[in-house]
Amino acid sequence: MRERLLEGAAALVTGGSSGIGAATCRAFAREGAKVAINYVTDSGPAEAMVREIAAQGGKAIAVGADVSKELDVIAMFERAIAVFGRIDIAVANAGIQRDADIEHMTLEQWNAVIGTNLTGQFLTAREAIRRMRHQDPLPNSPARGKILCMSSVHEVIPWAGHVNYATSKGGIHLLMQSLAQEVAPYRIRVNAIAPGAIRTNINKDHWSTPEGAAAMVQLIPYGRIGDPEDIAKAAVWLASDESDYVVGATLFVDGGMTLYPPSTTRNS
Repeated sequence: MRERLLEGAAALVTGGSSGIGAATCRAFAREGAKVAINYVTDSGPAEAMVREIAAQGGKAIAVGADVSKELDVIAMFERAIAVFGRIDIAVANAGIQRDADIEHMTLEQWNAVIGTNLTGQFLTAREAIRRMRHQDPLPNSPARGKILCMSSVHEVIPWAGHVNYATSKGGIHLLMQSLAQEVAPYRIRVNAIAPGAIRTNINKDHWSTPEGAAAMVQLIPYGRIGDPEDIAKAAVWLASDESDYVVGATLFVDGGMTLYPPSTTRNS
């Protein structure tokens, strides 16, 4: 049996109770990590995942926090460290959409998306760095900590009708790179994952009908919509020492969606 890639590590995943976050929590646990599963209001799915991971021999806790609120984020880290003793991996995954065309987009819609998607990543990364700087690496690990920022193909692809969301993801790109440059000397690695079209609740209205799914696939050269597990596998690699020399990089996991515009023909 191969050695598990995250054996003994302690991880915190924001927005961990559903979608990409949930798949990442499960993948981390399978690879030997203890996992703090963040949720916002409904603890039920996170608590169910804690029981699921425990039944498989792993360890997890559910931690409530609104990542747009500074005191919530600080308390979330304090809770995780009180249980696990340290945080080796932080995944800033929590994200929302509040869609509207620009003429009808309200300030509340703008602030909600920027607050969760961008400010939430800043707060999560900041609190992780504050703690990782002062801890020794795990045995046989070169890094004191790893931070993953969940971005999107829309950090590079404009998205009319979604300017708040696209702006938040564009901001994540330089947030991640600037943080990576600043904290790499402390042996903290910061990277990002940019998913393409993934089957999650945030875009269920598009992929849940045959017509919607077909329209999405037309934007994907690889010819299929992604699953949350596709992102989770990438997250495991970036959080492991297998990627130790990867710093300040965005890994696009998108079936080629950023190879835009798509060709009007596809080879069979």
